[in-house]
Amino acid sequence: MTTTPAAPRSAPPAPPTPVVDPARWPDVARVPHAPLRAAVAGRLLSRVAARRGLRVELPGGRVLRPAAPGAPVLRLHHPRAFLHRVGESGLIGFGEAYQAGDWDSPDLTALLTALAAAPQTLVPAGTRWLRRLYVQRPPAAESSTVDGARRNIPRHYDLSNDLFALFLDPTMTYSAALFPTGPAPGRAPLATWDGLPAAQHRKIDRLLDLAGVGPGTRLLEIGTGWGELALRAAARGARVVSLTLSEEQLALARRRIAEAGYEGRAEVRLCDYRAAEGAYDAVVSAEMIEAVGRPFWPGYFRTLDRVLAPGGRVALQAITMPHDRMTASSRTYTWILKYVFPGGLIPSLRAVSETAARHTALRVRAADAYGPHYAETLRLWRERFTAHAGQVAALGFDDVFRRTWELYLAHSEAGFRAGYLDVHQILLTRGAPS
Repeated sequence: MTTTPAAPRSAPPAPPTPVVDPARWPDVARVPHAPLRAAVAGRLLSRVAARRGLRVELPGGRVLRPAAPGAPVLRLHHPRAFLHRVGESGLIGFGEAYQAGDWDSPDLTALLTALAAAPQTLVPAGTRWLRRLYVQRPPAAESSTVDGARRNIPRHYDLSNDLFALFLDPTMTYSAALFPTGPAPGRAPLATWDGLPAAQHRKIDRLLDLAGVGPGTRLLEIGTGWGELALRAAARGARVVSLTLSEEQLALARRRIAEAGYEGRAEVRLCDYRAAEGAYDAVVSAEMIEAVGRPFWPGYFRTLDRVLAPGGRVALQAITMPHDRMTASSRTYTWILKYVFPGGLIPSLRAVSETAARHTALRVRAADAYGPHYAETLRLWRERFTAHAGQVAALGFDDVFRRTWELYLAHSEAGFRAGYLDVHQILLTRGAPS
């Protein structure tokens, strides 16, 4: 890396380096020694900074390359550790470097949005063969088999109901909200914290409407969350069976249903989707397919087809990505898989349609996208999570965990802002597509 003198201003002080527990975070605690790969990483960093217009700040007020005012900032506190981590394991190393405090940014989402735009062009074409040096395959132990799913789901959803309550709104809904929008086409959603519960109800009601849920509807929900969708369906007069693999979610959802007086209409079961029984007029699932895993998509859709009564409707809410990016990343072990959501894969809309058509009688009838609404939902969650850092620590979560989740929420928000990710509400019925 070559550096240039910084503009005449004092360098901001480096934040305290997190204390890393090597038993809890072994790969964050370990700084690899990979000098040749680190040198390559340094050259690539210079290229990426130039291509994306980034300002890379080094200790002592130096800068890697000048950038325009207002450019996204990557602030390196420990450049050697950063480059050796990235050189050894690419984007996993990039994430682990953040967890360890090797780098930071005054606007993490802006930096990650710049990096997320057109990710296939991030690395120069002539150097993409280097990907073979650091790309890993997902561990077989994290595959979402029946046993694997029982291990994977609790790693995220059983962390602590109190933790999720710190940054989710009172509905405890952990999926994209649907905000009112301004009159101008393309205008960003009008997202405020006070408006988030109503926006979550708007999303849930739209999904229930898509599935045709009303009085007497026999409804299966795959992926309970903390019970808000089941509550709203029961309030419509539906009879709900909801499935989850999270013991924490099970306990709170059952309690909320009992407190609302809907025990006779809504039942929550600790059950894998593959073991679903019965016949239902409607099946709904909000952002659960991402945890299924590509090898198991055919079985997932066969389950939907098997339990759906004649004339029934399936309404899914799914995070999606472009089909070519999904295909390219489908066998790649990512930082998100390693530290946040083991065992899953975000599908493309094409993959949903083709898998359902190839393995079942179900066909996609409608698919509506609202990715910008997810970006705003994530912004509100991230701001709330950051504001409650003290309470996160009081619950027993260390600084590395806090940084992990800050990066996860900002990374997700950036994906939607850059258009790399989208979210769809999808209607499937038996028969030909419209």
